[in-house]
Amino acid sequence: SCTVKTCWMRLPSFRSIGDALKDRFDGASRVMMHNSELETPAQRNDAAPHRVPRRDRYRFQLRPHNPEHKAPGTKDLVYLESSPGFCERNPRLGIPGTHGRACNDTSIGVDGCDLMCCGRGYRTETKFVVERCN
Repeated sequence: SCTVKTCWMRLPSFRSIGDALKDRFDGASRVMMHNSELETPAQRNDAAPHRVPRRDRYRFQLRPHNPEHKAPGTKDLVYLESSPGFCERNPRLGIPGTHGRACNDTSIGVDGCDLMCCGRGYRTETKFVVERCN
């Protein structure tokens, strides 16, 4: 008789992928590149750009913006510029700001007062609502 063994790869659960991406996002570091690294090989008098092997085309060193931090690894998320703040209104970028918005005092999410009020403080209101049902 013949024995056939079939193996296949399976993706992890959506939750575990999301958690891993969130961890990388939270640990992302700001980096910078020097002008010499932005030059093309032709500008450095190296081989013509079409002769650079594909594996070497994007090989450059990213340096941490803060010299006290370690250099990013191959799987680390990095960014070149900080994101614009969402607290203050910026019509040019289409950011409405968070002034005057209602927040949830008990939430630790993006709707929570600690995050949404950006350290400005907030006022709590207690309402007693009577509704008819059925």
